[in-house]
Amino acid sequence: MVRRITRRTAGHGLQLPARAVSEMRSELAVVADRVVDAIIADVPGYEGALSGPMGENIRTAVQLALGGFLSLASGRRGVDPRTPAAPSVEGAYQLGRGEARSGRSTDALLAAYRIGARVSWREMSATAVRSGMPAETVASFAELVFAYIDELSAASVAGHADEVTTAGRARQRLLERLAQHLLDDTPVETVLDAAQRAEWEPPTTLTAVLVPDSQLRPVLSAVAASTLVVPEPPARPGADRESLVLVPDAHDHRRAALLRVLGDRGALAGPARPWLEVRASYDRAVRARDLGLALDTEAHLTALVLSADASARADLRAQVLAPLGDLRPATAEKLVETLRSWLLHQGRREDVAEALFVHPQTVRYRMGQLREVYGERLEDPEFVLALTVALG
Repeated sequence: MVRRITRRTAGHGLQLPARAVSEMRSELAVVADRVVDAIIADVPGYEGALSGPMGENIRTAVQLALGGFLSLASGRRGVDPRTPAAPSVEGAYQLGRGEARSGRSTDALLAAYRIGARVSWREMSATAVRSGMPAETVASFAELVFAYIDELSAASVAGHADEVTTAGRARQRLLERLAQHLLDDTPVETVLDAAQRAEWEPPTTLTAVLVPDSQLRPVLSAVAASTLVVPEPPARPGADRESLVLVPDAHDHRRAALLRVLGDRGALAGPARPWLEVRASYDRAVRARDLGLALDTEAHLTALVLSADASARADLRAQVLAPLGDLRPATAEKLVETLRSWLLHQGRREDVAEALFVHPQTVRYRMGQLREVYGERLEDPEFVLALTVALG
C-alpha cells in the first residue's frame, strides 16, 4: 500500500469544459509519446532504458496518469480525492519502487517528472486555448496540472524510498545469515548458496575482528563495504559485550591498513584466513582477548602458543623444575629467575646481569649452582627447549 501523500488537488474546485476535456483526451496517446521521447532525449539515466516493452509500458502509464488527471479536472474523480491510493498515485508509487529495483536514483525519476510536466502542459494548454477556454480557467488549469504532477512525483519518491529500505533490510538479513553460517558448522554448499543469495562476492580471505559495541560504527565506516557483521557471535561466558565483524581481504600489506583503522579503539584482529575458514580467525581472537592481549593477535604468537594448553605447560614447568624442589624457596626462586634470563640471553653473562640488576659474578655463582643441580642436561638441546617453553 502506498504511504500517505498530501494531495493538493483535493477539493480543487476546477471543472474544465466538456469540449476541452474531450479534445485533450483524444490526444493522450500523442502527448504520451512526446513525453517519453522528451525524457529519453533529456534524461541520461533513461537513454536506451525506455525502448521496447518498457517504453510501451511507460507510455501506457503516462496515458493513464493524464487520463486520471482529466477525470479529476472535469469533476469525474471516481474516488474520494482525499484517498492517496487513487489509481494514478498508486501507479506512481509502484513506478518508484520499480525504478529502485532497476538501480536508478530518484534524481533521474524527478527529472523525468519535470520534463513530463513541461511537455504535458505545453500540449494540453495549446488544446485548452484552441477550445476557447477563458484565461482565468487556463491559469487555474495550470496550477492543477503542476499540483497533480507534484503528487505523482512525491508518490514515486515514497515508493523508491520504501523499496530501497525493504531491499536493504532483506539483504542485510541475508548477509547476517551468511556470517552466522561462516562461524557455525554449516556445510560448504549451504554457505556458498547463502553468499549467492546475499549477492556477496567471496573474497580471498576474511579476518575476524572483535570490536567494542561503542566503536562498531566508526570501524564499519572505515573498512570495506562488504564487511560482514555477525549478529550473534558464538557465546563467550563472562565476556564483555562486543561486536564481531569479518573483514574481507585484509591480508599481507593490507593488514597494516586494518590495524591503523582499529588503532586505539580497543579492537582485536585475528589472523587472515581463507574465507571459508574464518572460524579459526575468530577462535584465535577470542583466545587472545581472554589472555588480555591487544590489537593484533599476530604480534602475540609466542604468548598464544605458550598458553595453548595451560595445564600441560604447568606440568612441564613442574617437571623441569623438580630438581630445585629441595632448595629453600627464596633460593629456588632466584635460580629460576637466573635460569630464565640465561636462556633468553643465550648465556651472555653481562646481559643476564644487566637484566637482573646483579653483578656478573653473582650470575656466574648462580649458574654454577644450577649446573650442580642439572649437570649435563643444560647442554641437551631437547631439555633446553623444554626449559625455554616452561619458563617462557
